[in-house]
Amino acid sequence: MPGAIRLKILLPYKIFADLQNVREVIADTAEGSFGILPNRLDCMAALIPGILTYKDNEEKSNYIAIDEGILVKTGSSIVVSVRNAISGSSLGKLQEAVEKEFRNLDEKEKNVRNVLAKLESGFIHSFEKLRQE
Repeated sequence: MPGAIRLKILLPYKIFADLQNVREVIADTAEGSFGILPNRLDCMAALIPGILTYKDNEEKSNYIAIDEGILVKTGSSIVVSVRNAISGSSLGKLQEAVEKEFRNLDEKEKNVRNVLAKLESGFIHSFEKLRQE
């Protein structure tokens, strides 16, 4: 389809989305939101955590919550590389999914911090024993 964008969203471990016939993309940067239409000049932008919005060929808005990353537009292709992404059919459902994901991450983060604290204290204890010898 002429005048359409191919939007590819990459995560560190997989391709999250590979979308054809996208009409418009709206993303958030530290300087604010900006939109990309098919004939925009090539560009690159650092993205902040937020909502990436794109319109399909039926002019329906679709939403993807993204973590920080980078957006590169070359020709009729946009590649977005982020640490994490969650898609949702509506903003309300997307908010619920993001909150649930953050709760899961918080629990994992607490577990990792506990393990690291134990490793650090073990290291310090072993180092102190070596120093006393």
